[in-house]
Amino acid sequence: MNNETTNEEVNSSQETDSNEKWAELIKAVQHNGLVSLRTHFDQVDVQVLNQDIYGPVFVFQVKDDSNNEYACGFFLRELVTQFQSGGDPAEWMASFFVDLMKTEGGKLLPKPPASEDEAKALIDKVLVPQCIEAVQAEFAPEKVHAGLDWNQDHGPVFEAGFPAIREGNNVCAFPLHLLFTHLLLNRDPADVLLQGLYKIKEEHGML
Repeated sequence: MNNETTNEEVNSSQETDSNEKWAELIKAVQHNGLVSLRTHFDQVDVQVLNQDIYGPVFVFQVKDDSNNEYACGFFLRELVTQFQSGGDPAEWMASFFVDLMKTEGGKLLPKPPASEDEAKALIDKVLVPQCIEAVQAEFAPEKVHAGLDWNQDHGPVFEAGFPAIREGNNVCAFPLHLLFTHLLLNRDPADVLLQGLYKIKEEHGML
C-alpha cells in the first residue's frame, strides 16, 4: 500500500479548494446583491457574466411598478468592497437603478458594438463627449483639462486634471476600455473620473 502523495495530487486538491472558494464567493456576492436590492425593489433578477479583463460581472435586473425592466452591471471587486465596508450597500446599489428609472419605459444593457468601427463611433460620439461634459460641468467655472491620451502600459486612456495645480499630481487617467465597460453596463463612466478628480483636490487640501 502506497501512502505517498505526489505533488500533482496536492496541487490538484489545492486547485479544487480554490475553485470551490471562488464559486462560494460568487454565490455569496450574488445572494447579497439580490437581498440588498430586494429591500428597495420587489422584482430583482441577476445574471453573472465573465468579462475577459475584469472577471465576473453581476448584471442585476429590476422591474418597476409598470413592469419596465432596468439593468445595471457591477464588478465583483466593487461589490465585495461595498459589502465589507460597513456602509449601506443596498442604498448604494439601489441609487444606480433610481437614476436609470429616470428613463421611462425601461433601460436594458446596450448591445455591445458588433465591430471595431461601431466601438470607435460609440467612443468618439458618446463616451468621450459625455465624460468631457460631466467633468467640466462638475467643476465649473474652474478650468479642467479632459481628453484622450496614450499610456505606455495601458494604451488609450482618458485623462482629466486641473491645470491650475502646479505642484504635485494634478491629473488622473483611466484606461479607455474600463470607461467603455462602464458604459456597456449602464453605468456613468464619468463617475470614475469625478472620484479621481476629487481625490486630487483632497490630496491638495482643496476640499
